[in-house]
Amino acid sequence: MLEGTALFLLLLAGGIVALYVGAELLVAGAARVALGVGLRAATVGVTVVALVTTAPELFVATIGALDVSGDIGLGTVVGSNVANIGLVLGLAALIRPLPISPLVLRRHVPFMVLAAFLLLVLSVDGTIGRLEGAVLLTVLVGFTGYLLYYVNADPAPVSAEPGSGEGITLRTVLLVVGGLLALVIGSRWLISGGRGLLAAMGFSDLFIGLTVLALGTSLPELAASVVGAIRGETAFSIGNVVGSNIYNVLAVIGIVALIVPISVSPSTLRFELPALVAFTLVLVGMMAHGDELSRVDGAILVVGYVGFVFLLFP
Repeated sequence: MLEGTALFLLLLAGGIVALYVGAELLVAGAARVALGVGLRAATVGVTVVALVTTAPELFVATIGALDVSGDIGLGTVVGSNVANIGLVLGLAALIRPLPISPLVLRRHVPFMVLAAFLLLVLSVDGTIGRLEGAVLLTVLVGFTGYLLYYVNADPAPVSAEPGSGEGITLRTVLLVVGGLLALVIGSRWLISGGRGLLAAMGFSDLFIGLTVLALGTSLPELAASVVGAIRGETAFSIGNVVGSNIYNVLAVIGIVALIVPISVSPSTLRFELPALVAFTLVLVGMMAHGDELSRVDGAILVVGYVGFVFLLFP
């Protein structure tokens, strides 16, 4: 038993590290590729980086659905989105107040609210099937098209970006390939270690996804926001979380539901999904109240997240 527990802990730690490294490599590589083919930096930030930071959730949820069950995917996305709001933004705001971009509030936040409510509505019958998955992916295509249209319609000053004139180099390709490989390996390690450890203690796949896997896949957002807050670079913290939460629901749940229908338990409909909607609405209320997320807002979000995790325990 001791050897099994030690192995699960090692896999869990190794998986989290691999996911973090993979996401960092993939973000750097994807940004260079996008700039190399002529996309502007603003477009890269809003679309490419937002999609890539969702990669850990996508890999963990998809591999979990193939190897274990759809509960892993649903738990990972719901838990990750709650963690992004409560833990990531909460901790970052505690370190340094986060400025709220009127553009993000006007154009992106409504889609985050729509995604949260859409997930709840599509789950009411107890199943997120292939049809619901197709609906989510259709909304994702519409959202991405909407972003691309408005980003390209906005005039932006031309500035020198690192690597913007290099095109697609061998180093860029290696970054992307290395990032994808690290994500695949990290996903398998995280699922094996986290599920093995908690399953041995009697916890369900949904609980495992909501806690260990959700926290593990939120590491890129957590690291970026906290480090950015410490360095005083907070301009993109809220936008990163908003975009990540949108893509988590629309892309990850949409793809997983196409692979295998996801069963939604009555308890999930009563607590976890309403909690996601509640955290989303609380964040929107805080953003609409002023021009920044204050330390008080951050404390409220962190306390709320601690309470959410505490209530998950059976």
